[in-house]
Amino acid sequence: MEILTIRQYDQAVIELGQNDPIMNKLINVISDLEVTMRPDFFRSLVRSMIGQQISVQAADAIFGRLDVLLDKRITAESVNGATDEQLRAIGLSRRKVTYLRDLAAKVGRGDVSLEQLHDLDNETIIKQLTSIKGIGKWTAEMFLIFSLARMNVLAVDDIGIQRGAKWLYGVDQSERRNLLIEKKPIWSPHLTIASFYLWEVVHLDFERKFASIDDI
Repeated sequence: MEILTIRQYDQAVIELGQNDPIMNKLINVISDLEVTMRPDFFRSLVRSMIGQQISVQAADAIFGRLDVLLDKRITAESVNGATDEQLRAIGLSRRKVTYLRDLAAKVGRGDVSLEQLHDLDNETIIKQLTSIKGIGKWTAEMFLIFSLARMNVLAVDDIGIQRGAKWLYGVDQSERRNLLIEKKPIWSPHLTIASFYLWEVVHLDFERKFASIDDI
């Protein structure tokens, strides 16, 4: 497990707060952050695929069973070595088995070179990853953030980020996505840091506990 520490007085965090006084209030309340990263690229993509459209608890359970099935070595080769019956028996749907097969095949053939992703820009990475069945833009954006540690990514369709922004800026639910689009040039080049702080609003249950940031 790898931890990324975001400190309140890092230069990037200071700049983000200077550009957005309301975000700065949130930064001052939350202070430092520790974020769990996913440096194993193939494992990270498999975990994201498994987690689609099911609860975190269910995804964790299935991923844990896959880890056991593959002897803690989740690779293109080990996925290819498992039968469909074995993968279905741990709780994967037929569709997700198909997704894992396509990921393993494209990585195995070199259609997608995970080792070279570090050298590519964000848009090229998104284009490559979304060529794999079961990987959409959101999954690719999560990979940019949590596996490649790209610090200028904003997933405007992420529900957690939208919820955090709705609460922090006091907008209607229908406006929360547009708000993120409007904030993008203000938060750039620190979009990922802004995302971390907005996710923390949800993690800390501020939406239920406090009417606004000024009530904390």
